[in-house]
Amino acid sequence: MGKKTRTDQNGKVDQGWDHDPPAEEKIVPFGILMLSCGLLSLYFGNSETSDFWCDSLKTWWESVRSANKRIRRLVIYLDNGPKNSGVRKLFMKRLVEFADWSGLELHLIYYPPYHSKYNPIERCWSSLQRKWNGVILKYWTIVEKCAQRMKWNDIHPTVQWVDSTINPEPTKNEWKQINERIVRSKSLPKYDITITPKNPRGR
Repeated sequence: MGKKTRTDQNGKVDQGWDHDPPAEEKIVPFGILMLSCGLLSLYFGNSETSDFWCDSLKTWWESVRSANKRIRRLVIYLDNGPKNSGVRKLFMKRLVEFADWSGLELHLIYYPPYHSKYNPIERCWSSLQRKWNGVILKYWTIVEKCAQRMKWNDIHPTVQWVDSTINPEPTKNEWKQINERIVRSKSLPKYDITITPKNPRGR
């Protein structure tokens, strides 16, 4: 947030700012890049939470599942942030729910700490930043238009707002049941995780 700095002749603070004026609302981005075809989907919301991450994932799958009827398994490469960590209980709960809802097996592969730059989605963010370079992002409509203008692999991304839900952390008993559904690699238990749905898709 900037600070008002200009004053009039009487020393009264004017409406000048030494940095960009504060935004009217907080807007958080989330992106999904399909490595098989290069299609990019961008989602925006009000808060960076496990729920926003998973609600965006569900919104994405709803939009692409009809064109991917043969898909039975999602391999998801992701950073090991605090909201989507492999040990974050709420995040794991929501992913188990997503697997059961979608019928998809989920294979989570985390980049090690300080290696997120190797995640292909990071190059998408660089392209997006170039589109809104110098633009004051005060409103969602401005962010939306800038995001729609960018291209990845010469294709404009889909851009959508997601109203995220708010879910409670799992109780001790709930977490015990959830944890039984999670298969962790013996060598990399925090970075290589598989979740199998109760009723696999297409069977």
